[in-house]
Order: sequence, then structure tokens, then C-alpha cells
Amino acid sequence: MAEEAAAAKVSSIFIYPIKSCRGISVPQAPLTPTGFRWDRNWVVVNYKGRAYTQRVEPKLALVEIELPKEAFLDGFEPTKNSHMIIKAPGMPVLSIPLTKPQDVAEGVSVWEWSGSALDEGGEAAKWFSDYIGKPSRLIRFDAGSQIRPVDPEYGRGHNIMFSDLFPYMLASQESLDALNKLLNEPVPINRFRPNILVHGCEPFSEDLWSEIKINKSTFGGVRLCSRCKVPTINQDTGVAGSEPNATLMQFRSDKVLRPDKKQQGKVYFGQNLVWKDSESGSGKGSIIKIGDPIFVLRKVSSPAEAAA
Repeated sequence: MAEEAAAAKVSSIFIYPIKSCRGISVPQAPLTPTGFRWDRNWVVVNYKGRAYTQRVEPKLALVEIELPKEAFLDGFEPTKNSHMIIKAPGMPVLSIPLTKPQDVAEGVSVWEWSGSALDEGGEAAKWFSDYIGKPSRLIRFDAGSQIRPVDPEYGRGHNIMFSDLFPYMLASQESLDALNKLLNEPVPINRFRPNILVHGCEPFSEDLWSEIKINKSTFGGVRLCSRCKVPTINQDTGVAGSEPNATLMQFRSDKVLRPDKKQQGKVYFGQNLVWKDSESGSGKGSIIKIGDPIFVLRKVSSPAEAAA
């Protein structure tokens, strides 16, 4: 039996080290059960320990992050010379060691989850407090002591760090192109903040992918990605508008895609994934690279059948 042709190929890989700050485009990234290595390992919190996101603080979109290139190699371990570099308009450069801090912050919360985390200290706190204009701290997920489970209805047994809901999010270039044909002003993919951008498939075919293989790694498509207001925020300026969500509501709403299901006024773009090899422990050392083929192992016949 001839091997089935690839449904698409990986065209970009994005990591967002600090939740709601700017992403990094990388040629390859190691997989971990909670997402790509370094993805959403950090979050900025207010004086109550609650996470800031672009929904409330859109200027986080202008915070640029740099990590050393070697941080995306398999088996990389940080040394005292390994740093995350943080920049923003009008701010000095902030350097954060990639080695774990010693200080612990209690009472950190992201959506429904609360727990303790690692505190990156006074210099980072002052930097983000000055930039946002409110008391803030930079916090790192403490994988040694904390677990943040994915909603068991969609990804039982899987965990995340500071992502919203799931470890990975995939979208296709063709879906973005189809949307942009309907917009007066096209939007770039950074409005949707995927981890994996693919190309070579039909628009929105990722809606139907319930199980895929990227190179040798198997992922479950567990839930269509419903979109909040962040796609309306221009990631170059931090200014919000009405698009693309207003247009998405015309052709990507639950009313259109899932007319017989419970209506929640949601719009969908992209597919949330969990890494299935992590369940069996067989995925150690797995990396995804740009150009990797995507094979569809299982799919549903319409978006109405997909979990959402």
C-alpha cells in the first residue's frame, strides 16, 4: 500500500515565551507534553497575581522576546550565560536568566487555575510595572511543583503551562488567505497566534483533522479554536479594531458552522491540538521543523462534527 500523500506541510513555527507578548518564529522546536519548549512558560501578573493578557493590556503586543538559537535544539540545558532578552518601545533592554529563579510567588492565577509559580524578581517587576503603568511581576511556571490540566472533556490527561486552554494550536495559510479575500485590509497570521502554521491544504480543512501526524509525531485535534477579541488587536501597534472578528462572524460562527449545536455566539479559526505520543512516553527527543509533512490519520466530515 502506497503511503498516503501529505495533506499539508509546516510553513512556520511560533513560540510565545511570555503569555500575550510577541511571538518568535523559529525553524524548529522541541515538543513537550505542555506545548513547544519555552511556549507560554512565563506570564505577567498584576498585584493580585492575576494574569495580564492583551484583552486587558493590548500594549503587551509590543513586547518583543529573544531567546538564544540553541534554546530550540533538542537536549538544550541553560547555563548561567543563557538569557531571554525583552524589549519594548521606550524601555531599556531587560535580560532574564533562563536558569530557574529561586523565589516563589503564591496565589498566581490564570483563568480557572491558581497555584504557586517562580518569581523572576525585582528588576523584571519594575520593568513591567513601568511599561504597563500598574504594579506587575514576571512569573514563570513551576513545572516541578505544579500541574495545570487541560479541560478533561477535550483533552483528559494533558496539561499546559500558561496557554489559555491547550498545548498547541494549528492554523493553515489557506484559511488565512480565504479570510483575507473578504477583508478590506488583510491581516497577518500573528493576529491568531498559532504555534504551527501549515500550507498546501484546502481552506479550513484543519477544522476536520481529529488526528494527524507531523513528521513522526501524532497529535489529536481536540477542539476548534474559538476566538476572543485578541485577533482584533493590531500586533504592530497594540490598537484594537472590529476586524477580522466581524467578518469571521459572517462565515465562521457557530451559527454558520454548527447550526444544530448549542449556540454561544462564538467564531472559530484554527484547531487546538494535544501531543498524543506524550501519553505513552514515546515522544522523547521529538522535534518539529519547517517543511515537515502532515498526514491526516482521522478526520470528521464537517465542522459540526468537530468538538468545539
